[in-house]
Amino acid sequence: MRYLPLSPDDRAEMLAKIGVDHIDGLFADVPADKLLTEPLDLPRRKGEIEVERILGRMAARNVAASSVPFFVGAGAYKHHVPASVDHLIQRSEFLTSYTPYQPEIAQGTLQYLFEFQTQVAALTGMEVANASMYDGSTGTGEAVLMAHRVTKRRKAVLSGGLHPHYREVVETLSRMASDAVVALPADPLGDEDILAAIDDETSCVVMQTPDVFGNLRDLRKIAEKAHSHGALLIAVFTEVMSLGLVTPPGEMGADIVVGEGQSIGNALNFGGPYVGLFAARKQHVRQMPGRLCGETVDADGRRGFVLTLSTREQHIRRDKATSNICTNSGLCCLAFTIHMSLLGQTGLQRVARVNHANAVKLADRLASVTGVKVLNGTFFNEFTVRLSKPAAGVVEALAAMGVLGGVPYSRLAPQAGLDDLLLVASTEVNTDEDREALAIALEKALR
Repeated sequence: MRYLPLSPDDRAEMLAKIGVDHIDGLFADVPADKLLTEPLDLPRRKGEIEVERILGRMAARNVAASSVPFFVGAGAYKHHVPASVDHLIQRSEFLTSYTPYQPEIAQGTLQYLFEFQTQVAALTGMEVANASMYDGSTGTGEAVLMAHRVTKRRKAVLSGGLHPHYREVVETLSRMASDAVVALPADPLGDEDILAAIDDETSCVVMQTPDVFGNLRDLRKIAEKAHSHGALLIAVFTEVMSLGLVTPPGEMGADIVVGEGQSIGNALNFGGPYVGLFAARKQHVRQMPGRLCGETVDADGRRGFVLTLSTREQHIRRDKATSNICTNSGLCCLAFTIHMSLLGQTGLQRVARVNHANAVKLADRLASVTGVKVLNGTFFNEFTVRLSKPAAGVVEALAAMGVLGGVPYSRLAPQAGLDDLLLVASTEVNTDEDREALAIALEKALR
C-alpha cells in the first residue's frame, strides 16, 4: 500500500536501532489508562465523497456559540472580535510565510511581536514578556520549569483554584522530570491556606486569579511568604480581559505571570489554536522560554527589529536551551496585537467594565432561581453556582432547551467530588434576553 511503504523487516530494523522489542515500547511513558486498548470504531476505508458527507454530518451536530445564549467559560471565552482584525492579519506587511530567523525579510513579523511583548508586559505589570507560548496551560508548565532553574529547587505548590487542565500539564511535566508537586484540593470559595504549604524546599507557588471558580485572589501576602522562603510566585490567568479592570499580578509581587490570551483577537475555534502569554521580572530574562524580539537600528540608522533572545535548542547548544517551545508567533499572536491596538487602554477598560457588569446582572438573576446558590464573594466575568442537582445533567437539559449554560466543574475534574458546581461566564456579547433565557431554562431543569 502506497501510504504504508515500510515492510515488517524495515520496522524490525528500526525498532532494533531504537532499542525496543515492540512498537508499544515507544509509548512506555504514556500512562496505561490513557492508551487505547483497541482501534477506534471507524471504517477501514472510505472514498473522498463519503468522508466529506460523514464529516459534514458530524459537524452539523455542533451548536455554534453565536447561535444560542452562551455562558461557557472555564478557560475559553466568547468575546466580540472586530471584522477589521480578520482583515488586517492577512496583510503581507505583517504576516510573513516563515518564522523570523532572517530579520531583513521578516520586519513585519518582528515588529508586531515586539509590540505584542510591550502590550503583554503592560497588561501584566511586568518588566519583560516573550513572543508568546502555545497556550496558557503549556505556559504554566514552562513557568514552573523556569522557576526550578532560577531557584535550583524542584518542588511546586499549586493552588486549589488553578484550572485542572493547567494543573495536569504541570503534573505531567513534573512526573517526567521527577519533580515534586504539592497540589492543594479544589477550593470553590477561595479561602485555602496556601501559606502553610510554603517551605524552604518550595521552588514556586502557582496561583490563579481570577481562579477557575471565578474568585479574585489577592497575591500580596502569598508573594511575601514565597519570597521569604526563596521561592517565586507564578500568577496565572485564563481570562486576559480581566486585566483591563483588576490589579495586574506584577503589582502584587508576582515573579512570573502566565495565562491565556484567546479572549483578545481570537475566536473560540473549538478549543484552539490559542495564544499563551508569558511575562517575568527582567532579572530572570535569560531563563525565559521562547523568543524575545528587540529593537535596533540598521546601517543607515533606521529603526528595525531583531530576535534578541532565542532559547530553543534549535538555535543554541542543547544543554543551554531552556525550552523546546518555539513560541506561537503566528496568526493568533498577530490577531491579539491588532485587537489590542484597536482597543487601546481606554477601550480595554470599557469592555472589561461591561463584562463585569453583565456578570453581576447574571449572578443577581440566577440567585433568585430556586435550587441555585452563587458561591463567589468577588468575581470578574465568571462565577460558580451550586445547584440542587448534578451540574452535568443540568447542562445537558439546558442544551436541549437551546441554552449553553456553562461548564460543570466535574467535567474538568471528575475526581474532585464537586458534581453540583457549575461555572458560568458572561461577557460583553450576552444580552438581557440571553440572561433571562438561562434563568428560565434553569428553573425548568431544576424542578
